[in-house]
Amino acid sequence: MAQPVMNPIVDSPSVVVAEDDAATRALLRVVLERAGYAVRLVENGADALDEILRRPPDVALLDIGMPEMDGLEVTRRLRAVSKTALLPIILVTARGRLEDKVAGLDAGASDFVTKPFDPAELLARVRSNQRLATALKRLENTQDVLIALASAIDAKDPVTEHHCDRVAEQATILAQALGLSDSAIEAVTYGAVLHDVGKIGIPEAVLSKPGDLTASERAEMQRHPVIGDGILRPLHLGSIVGPIVRGHHERWDGTGYPDGLKGEAIPIGARIVAVVDSHDAMTHDRPYRPALSGDEAREELLRSRGTQFDPEIVDAFLLQLGVDRRGAGRPFTTDLHVMADEADEA
Repeated sequence: MAQPVMNPIVDSPSVVVAEDDAATRALLRVVLERAGYAVRLVENGADALDEILRRPPDVALLDIGMPEMDGLEVTRRLRAVSKTALLPIILVTARGRLEDKVAGLDAGASDFVTKPFDPAELLARVRSNQRLATALKRLENTQDVLIALASAIDAKDPVTEHHCDRVAEQATILAQALGLSDSAIEAVTYGAVLHDVGKIGIPEAVLSKPGDLTASERAEMQRHPVIGDGILRPLHLGSIVGPIVRGHHERWDGTGYPDGLKGEAIPIGARIVAVVDSHDAMTHDRPYRPALSGDEAREELLRSRGTQFDPEIVDAFLLQLGVDRRGAGRPFTTDLHVMADEADEA
């Protein structure tokens, strides 16, 4: 496991060094500590993975040729976990061949240092990757801004207030019930919260109109998934959340919008949000109609099963509500924030 650092610098950036050669390990420690880094040392890949997941550092320096688990496999496993997906990983290797670097990049490495390394170059690469990671973290903070924006849009109409929160809670539970991966569940949660963020670009007169929309007004309303996708795409989360936002009004039979996707061509996150969003809309008052009863909403989901909605997701959602095709439902009681905390701890 990680060796303790003598007299660590308080609040200094941290680096995990995974290197099986004692002399190289000691040299890396001296170079990094003199530059103000708090260094945690491990001797093999398995310990490196455990140490980094236990307490992610600011940068990881991994030797490729380590016992128990090589640096490439450690990198692959770290990239598969959300909390280390953006961790700067620098591979330290005596291999200078192009194919080795390609393998490292394919595994998810951020950079390379070749042995024997120049201390100045090593520090330059560590600092550069640390700066990039800091910038990405700042960019990720825009997620909070977008969620606040989505809540503000939600709150503009007291009839639909808290709609996005309810959809996010139920969509997260449904994604878990369907056995999605942790990263996919996280994407569904953000996609559900932000699914209507594009309504910021829709005139309020159209959003709050009490009667039927005209053809031009309907076309205007149908732009909101595309607008939302456009808002999210420049962000780091955009590549995984954007398709959910864009696709939540697609239909299983291919007659939805904006792209006319059909069946499993629709992202599964969008298919989940579509079911939950529609159920929430049906069971709450809207300007154009009063809320349906629980039984009426259940029957509407069943009627649209296989046409508007993915049939398997409808079935899973009804089961998750405590409903089978003959029974009545029960309300959700799960706290989304508690679930998120438990997922982080796991």
